[in-house]
Amino acid sequence: MGNFSGFYGDRFDALREMLTGGDLDVLTGDYLAELTMLILGRDRLKAPSAGYARTFLRQLEDCLGLAHARGVRIVTNAGGLNPAGLAEAIRGLAKRLGVPVRVAHVEGDDLTAVHPGALAAHAYLGGFGIAACLRAGADIVVTGRVTDAALVTGPAAAHFGWGPTEYDRLAGAVVAGHVLECGTQATGGNYAFFREGDIRHPGFPLAEIRADGSSVIGKHPGTGGFVDTGTVTAQLLYETGGARYAGPDVTARLDTVRLTQDGPDRVRVDGVRGEAPPPELKVGVNRLGGFRNEVVFVLTGLDIEAKAELVRAQMEPVLGKVAEARWTLARTDRADAGSEEEASALLRLVVRDPDQRAVGRALSGAAIELALASYPGFHVLAPPGKGAPYGVFEAAYVPQGAVEHTAVLPDGSRVAVPPPSAARPLTALPEPELPAPLPAGRVRRAPLGLVAGARSGDKGGDANVGVWARSEDGWRWLAHELTVERFRQLIPEARDLPVTRHVLPNLRALNFVVEGVLGSGVASQHRFDPQAKALGEWLRARHLDIPEVLL
Repeated sequence: MGNFSGFYGDRFDALREMLTGGDLDVLTGDYLAELTMLILGRDRLKAPSAGYARTFLRQLEDCLGLAHARGVRIVTNAGGLNPAGLAEAIRGLAKRLGVPVRVAHVEGDDLTAVHPGALAAHAYLGGFGIAACLRAGADIVVTGRVTDAALVTGPAAAHFGWGPTEYDRLAGAVVAGHVLECGTQATGGNYAFFREGDIRHPGFPLAEIRADGSSVIGKHPGTGGFVDTGTVTAQLLYETGGARYAGPDVTARLDTVRLTQDGPDRVRVDGVRGEAPPPELKVGVNRLGGFRNEVVFVLTGLDIEAKAELVRAQMEPVLGKVAEARWTLARTDRADAGSEEEASALLRLVVRDPDQRAVGRALSGAAIELALASYPGFHVLAPPGKGAPYGVFEAAYVPQGAVEHTAVLPDGSRVAVPPPSAARPLTALPEPELPAPLPAGRVRRAPLGLVAGARSGDKGGDANVGVWARSEDGWRWLAHELTVERFRQLIPEARDLPVTRHVLPNLRALNFVVEGVLGSGVASQHRFDPQAKALGEWLRARHLDIPEVLL
C-alpha cells in the first residue's frame, strides 16, 4: 500500500509518481484536516454540489487509465463533505475517458444537522465501510471524514479477511496507516535531521502489510528522501498523545511498537498490540467564529521598545471597540546591522470581532492614518484588508451506534456497517519505569536538538510535541531531564497551561500535550505558528546543560 497525498494541496504529480514507480496493490490519499473541513464547508455554502477535494478529480483525470491498467485500487477521503458527489463525478470522468472502473463510497459521518450553528460536523469513522466496498469489487473508494489510518486499515481488513475483534492485527495496520497518512513526512520531510539525506524531492511512502498486522515501511526504488527508524519514529509521534491511540475500530498501543531497520530505506514495524475501541466516536465540529484582521508594523533601528509602545498607545482608541486585540513584538532586529531588514523588528497586531466592520475599515483607517504621525521610519508590511472570517474547532463525542455508517457499493446497494461488538473506555496507562539515569559527569550548555529529535502538531486547540533520543544513553538522560517543569521553562507559552507528559520507552520518546496553546484551533489563527508545526524545532533550539558524553 502506498500514499499519494498527505493534505489538500500536496504534490499534484504524486499519484502518477506512485503508479509508475513500482509495484502496488492499493494507493491511499489523505486530503482532510480540521482546517480542510472548514474550507470545504465554506465551498458548500457557495455551491451545495461542492464540498469535496477538486484537486483529486484533476489528478484522477491524468491517471485513471494508468491505475486501471496496473490494477491498483485507490482509497481516498477526498470526498470531504460530499463523498456521494465526488463518487458521481468520478463515474462521469470514467465514462468520458472510457475507463471501466467501479466506484463506491462511504457515508454516515455527516452530523451537521444535529449540531445547530455548525458549518460542518463530522464523525471520524473507521475502516470497515471501506473494507465492505473493496470486498464488493470497488476499484475506487471515496469517503468523507474517516480517521486517517482507516484508509489503510480498511484495505488491509478486506485483503486479509480480518474481523472487527482481531485487535492486534488492526492495531498494526493503524500504526502503518499513521506512518503513511502524512505522505513524505515518513520519508524525510519535516524531519529534524533532514541533512542526513537528500530530501529535495522525497518519494512518497509505502507499507508492505502482512497478515499478522506487522509491516515494513519503505518507498519506491530510486526516489528521493530516506526511510529509517528516526523518520518513522517522528511520524509516530506526530499528532498523537499517550500510549493508547484510540480509533473507531481499535485502540492501538503505541507503547508496544517495535521499530527495526530492515535494510536501506526499510523499517520493520511489529509487536503492536490492540484493544477494543472506545464506546464513543469523536466528532469534529467546525463553526464560524467571527472575523479577524491583522497589521504588521515594521520598527527599524534604535528605540524599538519605545516605538512599539507609541504605536500601541496610538491604536488604543480604536482597539477598545473590538472584542479581542493581541500584540506581539518579534525582535528580529540586530545591532549595527548590515541591511535594513536585519535592523528591523516586527510588531504584529491581530484583532477579532463578531462584526466584520469592527475589524475592517475601522482598523485599516486607524493604522494607515499613522503613516506621518508616529515613530520614525513608520511603515507596515501590507495594509490591513477588510477582515476575513475565521473558524473555531471543537471536539464532541457520540455513541458508536448513533452513527449510520454505510457502504454504498459499486452497484448502488447500501450496506450498513455495524458498530463494534465490544468497547473499552479509554483510560491512561500507568507511567512505565524510567531507565537508570546517566552517571554524573561534565556538562556543556548546548541546544537540545544536538541529541534529540522532535516533531509537533495540532489537535484542535491543543498541541503535541514528541521528543525522542537517538541513543540509549541519550534516552537515559532525556527521560530524567525533560520533565514537565523543564518543558515549561523551555516553552514559556506553556507555563500557565495544562501539560501532560507521556513516556514511550520502546521509541525512546516523550510526548508532551499542551492544552489550549492553539486557542480554538488552527482556523482561529491564535498564534504565530497556528498549527504548532515548528514548536518542536523551537524546543530543539533551546539550550540545556547536556552531558558531554552525548555531544
